[in-house]
Amino acid sequence: MVKKIDHIGIAVHSIEKALPFYTENLNLTLLGIEEVESEKVKIAFLKIGESKIELLEPLTKESPIANFLEKRGEGIHHLALAVDSIQDRINEIKEKGIRMINDTPKTGAGGAMVAFMHPKSTGGVLFEYCEKKGMDKHD
Repeated sequence: MVKKIDHIGIAVHSIEKALPFYTENLNLTLLGIEEVESEKVKIAFLKIGESKIELLEPLTKESPIANFLEKRGEGIHHLALAVDSIQDRINEIKEKGIRMINDTPKTGAGGAMVAFMHPKSTGGVLFEYCEKKGMDKHD
């Protein structure tokens, strides 16, 4: 079962350049910045109510975020849904005919287990399942 929107991922060319808009103009609290080497991305999490905004900056030209930016420019990249039992959710959604990018969860930012649905199966929206065990350093 989906519990809430965990975060909205926004692709940016530079976190350093984008951050002042979120912290100074929107008055959001920066929770932390980290690099996820497996995805070749640098991220910044900002608190907004019970959810977060995740800024995504590519670390290399091979990063999926670099590819996204090249094709679409800066903007909303994905919508992350907080779930329990992520593998059960993956199995359930696949049984309903939804194609997954990740058939098994992988470790994402903040130590969360994540898996993405293919946007060709979801009306063009990249959805991420996100399961957090214990404390998340970005909550």
